[in-house]
Amino acid sequence: MPSPGASLIPDLLAGSRRALAQTISAIEDGVVEAPALLSALYPHTGRAHVIGVTGAPGTGKSTLVNALAKAYRAAGKTVGVIAVDPTSPFSGGALLGDRVRMRDLAGDPGIFIRSMATRGSLGGLARATADVISVLDAAGFERILVETVGVGQAEVDIASAAHTTLVVEAPGLGDEVQAIKAGVLEIADLFAVNKADREGADRTVLVLQMMQGLAPAPTGHHRATAGSALPQPGPQEDGSWLPPILKTVATRGDGVEALREWIERHAAYLRALDGWSRREAARAATELERILRDRLLAHLLAALPADRLAQMVTAIVRREIDPYTAAEQLLTQAV
Repeated sequence: MPSPGASLIPDLLAGSRRALAQTISAIEDGVVEAPALLSALYPHTGRAHVIGVTGAPGTGKSTLVNALAKAYRAAGKTVGVIAVDPTSPFSGGALLGDRVRMRDLAGDPGIFIRSMATRGSLGGLARATADVISVLDAAGFERILVETVGVGQAEVDIASAAHTTLVVEAPGLGDEVQAIKAGVLEIADLFAVNKADREGADRTVLVLQMMQGLAPAPTGHHRATAGSALPQPGPQEDGSWLPPILKTVATRGDGVEALREWIERHAAYLRALDGWSRREAARAATELERILRDRLLAHLLAALPADRLAQMVTAIVRREIDPYTAAEQLLTQAV
């Protein structure tokens, strides 16, 4: 007999939001049927443009994602939004709940918003994020916006899950070089200097240009000049991509349409130079490695006596054995 979860697939593919929500919940909860559901949906994936949105807390990522979703709907595109939030220490669920922060998007059948808890996962994403991306892709959403948790130093994981990575900065956060400290400069396909109506926005743009090697380090009252002979952002003669730096005021929608157009230009650039297939390969490799790690760990733990791991942890704490030797012994016992 087919599993109860199998009935979700035709309904989800037919556009049922209830089936979509139930499928995502099943995957997040790690139910036995989850792998079968994902396997059935996989042939229907590969059509969505996945856009990662990352940056330090306080830059206005949620507001910008909200504005981008509206811009895409105005352009006739369906949008899935995955907002990865910190985990509640009590319920284990998403602590902030972006359904509240993005409530003005509610009721639009062309938008689906899901808040996900990190549940202890590092890197700014939840463990099931890639699987939920696949589900939204199979459900027919053309653009999928993934907002990371905003933990600063560990945000680079989004680059392996998205086709286009948008790094959001903002003036007045007390550290104009946060991007380079967090390692996100290298993963950015676009920069958005949000809250650009605040003092210091031009300086933040100039710092980003300096990090790209396009401008001297700012001093005192030095400001970027409109007539500077900087390379134009976007595709370069050598086939590389120079990330554009755009000013936005998400609360008013200023600069959001230009940002959306640049995201689309990046997608066109990837497709023109086979970059799309390379990013798809990188996404597939990352997901396969994650699944293998999870399965191998589960296999290892299942092969060990119930109290063996706890015994080894106690021995490590007592300095009777080091963690590397302990791991080798556990692996040997499990094989």
